[in-house]
Order: sequence, then C-alpha cells, then structure tokens
Amino acid sequence: MSTETEEQKYEKYYVPEQSPWPIIGAVGLFVLAFGAGHFIQQSSGKVGNDGSFGWLIFLFGLAIMIYMVWSWWRDTIRESMSGLYSEQMDRSFRQGMLWFITSEVMFFAAFFGGLFYARALVVPWLGGEGANAMTHAILWPDFIPQWPLTETPDGRTTQAMGPMGLPAINTAILLTSSWTLTIAHHALKDGNRATLLNYTVITAMLGIIFLGLQVWEYHHAYSEMGLTLGSGIYGSTFFMLTGFHGLHVTIGTIFLIVLSIRCSQGHFKPENHFAYEAGAWYWHFVDVVWLFLFIFVYIL
Repeated sequence: MSTETEEQKYEKYYVPEQSPWPIIGAVGLFVLAFGAGHFIQQSSGKVGNDGSFGWLIFLFGLAIMIYMVWSWWRDTIRESMSGLYSEQMDRSFRQGMLWFITSEVMFFAAFFGGLFYARALVVPWLGGEGANAMTHAILWPDFIPQWPLTETPDGRTTQAMGPMGLPAINTAILLTSSWTLTIAHHALKDGNRATLLNYTVITAMLGIIFLGLQVWEYHHAYSEMGLTLGSGIYGSTFFMLTGFHGLHVTIGTIFLIVLSIRCSQGHFKPENHFAYEAGAWYWHFVDVVWLFLFIFVYIL
C-alpha cells in the first residue's frame, strides 16, 4: 500500500531514447560555418577567384540543419501525440521557451542600444558637442549633427525612410495578425477546430504579406532612395534592425505554417497544446519588437 502511495505522489517523467540529432546538428553547424567562412574568403579574393565552392558547402550545411530540425521535431511530435509526456515535461518546455524569448529580448536590446548610442552620443560628438569641438572644426566643419543622418561626415547623402506608406501598412498587418492569432488560440481552448484552422492560416498569410512588403520596401530603398547598408550609420542601423526582425518574422511565419498543417491534421487539444502556445508567444514577441522598431526607427 505504501508503494502505491509513493507512485501516486511522484508523477512519471519521460526520458527519451538516445537520439542522433544532437551530433547531426553539431556537424551541420560546423559545415554551415565552414562554408560561410570559405565563401566570404573567396568572395573577397583572398582564396581563389570564385565563392561558389564555399557557397555549395554552406548550402550543404543548411540542408543538414533543416533535415536535423525536421527529424527532431517529428520525433517530438510523435512522442507528444503518443501521450508520453507528463506535466513536468510540459513545464520544462514552457521554461525553455520563456528563456529562449528572454534571450531574443536581449538580442534586440543590444541592437536598440547600438541605435541609441549612435543617435544620442556618436552623432553629437561628431558635431562638436562637449570636448569634441576642435575635432569637429578640423575634420568636419560643415557636418550637421541630426537624425536621421542623411549626410555623413564624408559627404555621402541618402534619404530617410518615413513611417507612412509601407511601414505603416506593415504595422497594421502585424497588429491584425496578433488579433487573428489570439482568436485562433481562444478557439483552440474552446475546442472550435474550424475557427482555429481558419484564423491560424490567416495569421500565416499575414506574415507572408508582411515579408513581401518588406522586400518591396528594401527594393525601393536601394533603387530609388539610395538607402543602403553603406549609407553610413543610419543605413547600417536601419537594415540591421529591420533585417533581423524580418528574419524573425520569417521564422515565425514558418512556425505558423507548421501549426496550420498540424491543426488540419487534428493535432492539439484544449488541455494539451503547448506547441501552439509557443508559436503564439513567439509571434506576439515579434509584433512587440516591430512596434518599438516603428517608433524608434521610422517615426523618431
């Protein structure tokens, strides 16, 4: 009787079998990094005359990584659908996702910090603020410290990307996508499978539209505005922040597409759907980052 009580007191914790995916992922990352480094060397002319060899190695490493991620998630989904996971495993997944999003917050905080440093400190220093008056007078006497920095100290000029037009439309799209995803999440909790699937698909489509409009915005910046990565500190910070955010939107959109496929196959239950919640957390995080981007990069 005491043995049964002890078994009831402690829930079972699933320990998966040995998996080949960690070592395959390590090999894939090595090949990926090796190919990228070799491609950069070749493209710069330091090794050979053509970067195609390094590019092929990079693509091979990327293929290994995609295969590893696909296979590992496939096994995880099978284990979850088989009812092998306990509540403790669910809590572990939640903690892992929270720490991952925390690391992403720090990632973007570093870039926003770089933007603040350039705007609030570097540009005024170049304009002669504080003890830098003599440096300004000797090196760049005609430099006007302003933001956006559309004219660099060496005389290069560009145009600033305003908030109206495509940026405002993309902001509306992302805000709408958070709303549609929230509807889908509540439908999942209520057991409404049709609404769940429809609004998850709509959210994924909004993500695709956002990415398409951002590509259009980049094309407009390069071809018509002269705003490029080489356009001084303004151009580099603009593309660094919006580009990394676009990468995260791409990952989130892929996440939503996978969730849509799983919803169509009857996955997720009102009482067991952490994978869906993880996708929702990530997407809402991406939306919040865009709001900060829209304010500090496009408006201010």
